[in-house]
Amino acid sequence: MSRRGVGLGAFANRTQATQSYATHGANLRSTHTASLQTQLSVFQSLLHTFALEHSSTIKSNPTFRAEFARMCNTIGVDPLAASNVKGKNGRRGLGEGGSFWTQIMGGDMNDFYFEVAVRVVELCRETRSENGGLIGVEECRKRVGKGKAIGSGLEVSDDDILRAVRSLEPLGSGFSIVKVGSKQYIRSIPKELNTDQATVLEVIQMLGFVSVSMLRLNLKWEKARAQTVIDDLLTDGLVWLDAQGPRKSTGHPRIFWTIVDEIGDLCDSHENHKIIMARAVIPRPTSFRENPKS
Repeated sequence: MSRRGVGLGAFANRTQATQSYATHGANLRSTHTASLQTQLSVFQSLLHTFALEHSSTIKSNPTFRAEFARMCNTIGVDPLAASNVKGKNGRRGLGEGGSFWTQIMGGDMNDFYFEVAVRVVELCRETRSENGGLIGVEECRKRVGKGKAIGSGLEVSDDDILRAVRSLEPLGSGFSIVKVGSKQYIRSIPKELNTDQATVLEVIQMLGFVSVSMLRLNLKWEKARAQTVIDDLLTDGLVWLDAQGPRKSTGHPRIFWTIVDEIGDLCDSHENHKIIMARAVIPRPTSFRENPKS
């Protein structure tokens, strides 16, 4: 029969054992952290050497540049942030004699992405009347690659476009990346009632509801554009989603909206529909179809 300690002696032994385990665990974590830091430093040094040897490929190949930048981010080397680190001799990166990215790109990495950002802003403003301020990243990349004049195109990747747009965020420019389905889009419209939102509210005021299919059929909008404007209105609380109502042949739930003075009457006639107040009365459109066969 084994003997166990009892009373205060057993409690003291248990406390001592717990402290020993904690100390041993802390030592293991410290050793493991030091080992990882050493490995990371070695990898960063090798990455620097690799970048200098393949700098021409990084500059000329957008896909290779995107993968290289993604690998740098994995180990904590951000292309834009690394170009802004200041030392005794000005900007410095992982290597000596200037910024890490300056050595690779032959110039400041910020300048490259800011140039891309400027072209993205110009393109978004030029096409805003066509797409409502929502342009696909792939389409943006193709247009930036073509340029306005001969020889003015930039060979960039989708990753370059995304990084350029994100570089605008500190400026409060209103540009952001939104994902609709499996595709990414650049949104350049401010957070206010824009033309597309006003158009949707006009339709809802006339019919009492709207759906993605109706917008695509009557306004010839892309699915991403129609879905985004409805999502924005839902987020702002201007409309409600009727998830329980009939979808008919459209396959999409209806979006409802009403004027505050009419909410009582509409609630009586649409008991199963969710309705919310709107902010203003908007002129009604002339005609609008719900069913493609109508």
